[in-house]
Amino acid sequence: MLCITMTPGGYFTVGRDTVVQFDRLSGERVHLIVNAPREVPILRGEVLERQGGRRPACVKDVSPRYVHQLPWDHQKKQALAELRQTLDAMGPSPEARVLREKLDLIFPVSTG
Repeated sequence: MLCITMTPGGYFTVGRDTVVQFDRLSGERVHLIVNAPREVPILRGEVLERQGGRRPACVKDVSPRYVHQLPWDHQKKQALAELRQTLDAMGPSPEARVLREKLDLIFPVSTG
């Protein structure tokens, strides 16, 4: 089994005509873009199994320990913005600089 690690925008091909691209990570969900010929059936595993299909033997069971993403919502986004405003109001003090650096490490400032 091949295991691929990608960053957003990364992609891989399957055969000549199918491209799978990593679009983004949102909370605990990965968004993929699949471009394949219309005649190639694409079915999520949960749908396949719900319709009576068998789970492929190669599918790896993922331990819940890998799913430790911070759920993101409007309140957390607002709280982060308020923290940044508070730090800006503190000015160039050494304490504010250290806190700003740590906050930017945990929650990088989006440039897009």
